[in-house]
Amino acid sequence: MTETLSQPVVIKAQHPEISPTESFANDVLSGMQASPKRLSSVYFYDEKGSQLFEEICDLDEYYLTRKETEILQRSSGEIIENLPRNTHLVELGSGSSTKTRILLEAALSRFDETQYSPIDISSEMLASSAKDLKQRYPELKIEAIAGRYEFGLEQILQNNDSSNCIMWLGSSIGNLTRKEAADFLGNIRLKINGDDCLLLGMDLRKDAEILEPAYDDKMGITAAFNLNLLDRINAELGGQFKLDDFRHKAIYNVEEGRIEMYLVSEKDHEVHIDHFDKTIPFKKNENILTEYSYKYSQSEIISLAELSGFYLDKQWLDDSGWFSLNCFKPIDLTPA
Repeated sequence: MTETLSQPVVIKAQHPEISPTESFANDVLSGMQASPKRLSSVYFYDEKGSQLFEEICDLDEYYLTRKETEILQRSSGEIIENLPRNTHLVELGSGSSTKTRILLEAALSRFDETQYSPIDISSEMLASSAKDLKQRYPELKIEAIAGRYEFGLEQILQNNDSSNCIMWLGSSIGNLTRKEAADFLGNIRLKINGDDCLLLGMDLRKDAEILEPAYDDKMGITAAFNLNLLDRINAELGGQFKLDDFRHKAIYNVEEGRIEMYLVSEKDHEVHIDHFDKTIPFKKNENILTEYSYKYSQSEIISLAELSGFYLDKQWLDDSGWFSLNCFKPIDLTPA
């Protein structure tokens, strides 16, 4: 690893040419001027949003965390034994690293000393979880990077000669369209070696009666999580959004195989955002798209792997067959 990543430091990184606030502002402005309007799910996870998501993960309706945890508790030893000795564990969107601890404990049991590099957009969450992990597992080598995934992976992989397991848990890959997912994983394939791998949590296609409540719970926590995007614009960009003027909506698009999450305007009105001195018009029942969450069939998982330069090496399912953990290994790119 590079000297700048010497353990146990947390690197707080940002784009060298633009501040996080300006990046947020630019994305909000372009999203509000798009047709239809949209806001990126990347911005759900400020401090309040991260706390709300932790609450969502405990909901009865939100099966994803529970099912993935079931897989990890049952199969973590097998997952780790599938890796070369002393594999460097790299996690995208680590959050509080709660589920990851199951894998870290299995790795420490097998390898004695394990290197773990969490990457997360929230530097506050990252610093807190890294400190907690270091206290729980003193033998764990932690090199954490705050920033977007592409930046974090570049920092970790550029001077790293160990084998790597890049973990993306929690079905976050579902936030990308199928083409975006293939492009993103394809770019990772170009940066890694033949003995590296990906460990991907992927939610599976199932009935709307199961899926829609997971994104529209009866307690309204997911609604608060979605509406918090508007609160964040108000707090950071001087927005004048009134949360009562919008409602949360989540539907399952069966044909596309995805949950679609929206904020819906309750009336015709306008909202001024001070940061860029713009007034945004809204019509009654107009949607702001805030998230896609794609679900996968078995054939779609295999296709995604092949399109991005990998093959599906192993797969683990929960007892209900609702959720999957998938080990993708690289296809040899050397010309024949």
